[in-house]
Amino acid sequence: MIQQNKSTQAYAWLILVLLGITWGSSFILMKKGLQIYSSTEVGALRIVISFLFLLPFALKRLKNVSRRIWFVLLLAGLLGNGAPAFLFAKAQTVIDSSVAGILNSLTPLFTVLVGIMAFKLKLRWFNFLGVGIGLAGATGLLAVSGSGDFTFKLSYAVYVIIATVFYATNVNIIKFWLKDIDPVGIVALSFMLIGLPVFIFLLGFTTFPEKVLNHPQALEGLGYVATLAIGGTALALMLFNKLLKMTDPVFASSVTYLIPVVAVVWGVIDGESFGWSYSAWILMILSGIILVSSKHPSHLPLLGKLIRAFRRN
Repeated sequence: MIQQNKSTQAYAWLILVLLGITWGSSFILMKKGLQIYSSTEVGALRIVISFLFLLPFALKRLKNVSRRIWFVLLLAGLLGNGAPAFLFAKAQTVIDSSVAGILNSLTPLFTVLVGIMAFKLKLRWFNFLGVGIGLAGATGLLAVSGSGDFTFKLSYAVYVIIATVFYATNVNIIKFWLKDIDPVGIVALSFMLIGLPVFIFLLGFTTFPEKVLNHPQALEGLGYVATLAIGGTALALMLFNKLLKMTDPVFASSVTYLIPVVAVVWGVIDGESFGWSYSAWILMILSGIILVSSKHPSHLPLLGKLIRAFRRN
């Protein structure tokens, strides 16, 4: 993690927690939206609503963007927002919202791999250890949540895994290729590039116009997706890009270790089962985040305390 003073570190952790809560809630919103609209419509609506919300911010920044950056912004829009919106919606037609949230925690692992292979990202051994521990915790949480009312089908889980690879690539693109654009500008301009084509697709090639006029729960479903788009996509991505510029790709992407915790809680509230063994895996996930965010091994004693607490449970 980049050298920071204590107040900056505290601010970074605050953003991380807020993002974990926001994005952890996005899966239940998708689930509710899918009760009314198809996965394609939910994905398209998420992009279009975000595009319309962010358009004023994009227009203010048009003249300040050089031509050579537009392709990178398009790439960021497709990998960080466009494709994942459709992939997650498609996956949640079969797998539970909780499971989708858990699988999303693969992002830091892929962030490390993409960063090392393509962007010469440098990490210390304990950061790698943190990625491994967080991933093990997410895997364990996935394993115990695979029984009972939680459903898991690998063929649809692949959609989420592909989306996490896209997220990981986008994180590195923003950190290393879009340094000179402010966090709001990155989100707004990338959505401007993908939003209009998706808008045309939504109105002309889906059943959305018919549903919104005739379905008795159309507005309710639209409300869920709009909340997802504005809060869980547009505003959250602004915060995430701010966090990414303050810290580094691995710490920023470790927010996906908090997402499963929130996603599981929402799943339980919505009637999905929860076992107390989940808490042990959640503790492991939090331990991984501590190591991922560390600048030196001084956090290892704290990790030891967490492990001892886990054993007592």
